[in-house]
Amino acid sequence: MQTLPPADFDEIMILVGRLNYSWTNTESLLIHLIAGLAGTSKETAVIIFLTLNTTRARVDLIERLAKMEGRDPIEQARVLTLTRQLIGLSGLRNRYNHCIYSFDPDGGAPRTIQMRIADRRDAIKIGQTEVLDAEARGEIDKAIARLGDLNRTIWQLIADFGYPA
Repeated sequence: MQTLPPADFDEIMILVGRLNYSWTNTESLLIHLIAGLAGTSKETAVIIFLTLNTTRARVDLIERLAKMEGRDPIEQARVLTLTRQLIGLSGLRNRYNHCIYSFDPDGGAPRTIQMRIADRRDAIKIGQTEVLDAEARGEIDKAIARLGDLNRTIWQLIADFGYPA
């Protein structure tokens, strides 16, 4: 098995920053989906968005609104496809936002240490670590590109269905 070279820590931090920016920029578009699906103003949708303080809660609301009786099946399918894509990207975003970073002052590969408890049958597991290498960098790059694509797709849906923009 080939060992990948370690990623530069500063480079990873810049990528995580870009990932956060892309995520926040894309998640904010949920305001327009809430407004359109609930038939309300963008201002009211902002209040709803900010009141629901997790991505999961916001997506749950949007999915439930999309599944309401009488909803155009094409609109419903497009909205649900987008929300599933967003949730699919949330795992990677959470991995890099809910961890601490460790680096070896002697030049070893930087690592993430997950800030999560995994309950097992008769034990707990904490502090899972992952090496930040070229594979991790590529994974973050792909997620940023996918968020950009998703952002453009959401804007197209907003325009196609005349949601408040």
